Amino acid sequence: MYLGDSLVSWKCKKQERVSKSSTEAEYRAMSGACSEIVWLRRLISELGFPQASPTLLHADNKSAIQIAENPVFHERTKHIEVDCHYIRDAYADVFPDVVSWTTIISGLSKCGFHKEAIDMFCGIDVKPNANTLVSVLSACSSLVSHKLGKAIHAHSLRNLNENNIILDNAILDFYIRCGSLASCGYLFVKMPKRNVVSWTTMIGGYAERGFCKEAVSVFQEMEKTKEAEPNEATLVNVLSACSSISALSFGKYVHSYISTRYDLSVSNLVGNAVINMYVKCGDVGIAIQVFNMLAYKDKISWSTVISGLAMNGCGRQALQLFSLMIINAVFPDDVTFIALISACSHGGLVDQGLILFKAMSTVYEIVPQMQHYACVVDMYGRAGLLEEAEAFFREMPIEAEWSVWGALLNACRIHRNDEMFDRIRQDLVNKKGVNVGTFALMSNTFAGADRWEDTNKIRDEIRRMGLKKKTGCSWIEVNPSIF
Repeated sequence: MYLGDSLVSWKCKKQERVSKSSTEAEYRAMSGACSEIVWLRRLISELGFPQASPTLLHADNKSAIQIAENPVFHERTKHIEVDCHYIRDAYADVFPDVVSWTTIISGLSKCGFHKEAIDMFCGIDVKPNANTLVSVLSACSSLVSHKLGKAIHAHSLRNLNENNIILDNAILDFYIRCGSLASCGYLFVKMPKRNVVSWTTMIGGYAERGFCKEAVSVFQEMEKTKEAEPNEATLVNVLSACSSISALSFGKYVHSYISTRYDLSVSNLVGNAVINMYVKCGDVGIAIQVFNMLAYKDKISWSTVISGLAMNGCGRQALQLFSLMIINAVFPDDVTFIALISACSHGGLVDQGLILFKAMSTVYEIVPQMQHYACVVDMYGRAGLLEEAEAFFREMPIEAEWSVWGALLNACRIHRNDEMFDRIRQDLVNKKGVNVGTFALMSNTFAGADRWEDTNKIRDEIRRMGLKKKTGCSWIEVNPSIF
């Protein structure tokens, strides 16, 4: 059974490439064949078989027979064989042009074979165009290959005379993903032309990296210059930035702007972002109003409101909303249960929280994650049930991470149980990967009990390990500047 050449042979056998006179339909067939080969090799791996030879699986091979008998495999290999023979037979004795190379590099990158796409680009024997550079930059962004991406940027400056906004946006995205915000900002300012993708890339990049004030400033500049109109992605990103710095006034402005854009089809993505902004800024009432106005409420909509009620001290209302969620046949996920157990924790509803934690696995078949265990320990601790919290902690089927340790230590600190605190601290001595926040919590607890010698020992240990606790900060909005 013929499976088509390996990706390596596609690169090496120049006699089997598409000529410069090939039509668009022929390029499409070539791209389809390559993506089918990629799909085929993934399928073989998923079926648990060893990798096949580059070209042939012989009929007397046991693995080949088992693979061929798979109905999904059999259906797809018919198309692969046709496409591969089409390329081999119809385009013999010709050499690939830049479109052929770009097709292969783009196909590999889109299928997740980023390293192979870069290897293919490094072997290119024709002058790449802007589309080629866009394809390989996408692979560099996914692998965070900063050095190669900068080299490609330099190549575009030296060899491409015409400005290409698609390439410029790809370079922006590359620097954002590599965390080079200074380079990204400089390039953005120097761009001769910017569209909505350029602005959205900058706003989203700043918001994702924690520079939310800068993200809001870029959106304000976008509104001022009128170079482009914000789309859904732009609005979601700026609303996320408003949520992170509690910029309620500006968030309301963005919400009112959305209401005036009659040409904008507001999806659940934007609606959920608006709800999240209001609950993070503490205005649960308007968040519920927006939630009620949504034409379709998915599990993210329900979970966001439940989480907002939980973090604003409305535990019982969160449980009532969960009941409505089930009545409306919207099934919860693991994020929903984090919000629910957290609501029970802050509301002192221990029995209800335990029922939800058990129903999570027995009814909804969701495997509890570390955050769920941390929420249960925190729930016990806030209620003063320290013995139950420690027993639950000891019986966990997975090894506890710093969030669970921190919840238990914090409970000991709040209720001044020094004996349990020392016991837990001794268990932490030989643990790896302990978060700096956990060490800081221990140090502050000792300081609160006037145990300065122990406090100094913990701080010396933090310095010895080279750990640094991130400085806390707060945001305030004043007319309507953010400080």
